[in-house]
Amino acid sequence: MIRFFTLIAIACTCGTSVWAQEAVSSGTGADLLVLDKVSGKSSNYELASGSSMEIGQLTVALRACRYPEGAPSNDAFAFLDVSETETAQPVFSGWMIGSAPALNAMEHSRYDVWVLRCKTS
Repeated sequence: MIRFFTLIAIACTCGTSVWAQEAVSSGTGADLLVLDKVSGKSSNYELASGSSMEIGQLTVALRACRYPEGAPSNDAFAFLDVSETETAQPVFSGWMIGSAPALNAMEHSRYDVWVLRCKTS
């Protein structure tokens, strides 16, 4: 079992170093998918970089959206700040990766937020 986790750690480290060397571009915004787990309703939103919007009981702010050069719909990663609207209590702050949202997922009792892709214009 320890050997398995060691191999996974090595694979992640090697994959990260290769990925970090790839040229990236900044998007003008991002497409987000929000799931309300109580009602079961999912909705798509467009958010410009540097702006924020209220989505249900959350305030979502997009600080930056980046993507591999020449592929805006592939492997987008965005820096989001998410807080409760009424209390301003932080819920999430960090990078979300569109192709692997579970790597740094937002944990909230009612909502899930995912980055889908960066906007280029």
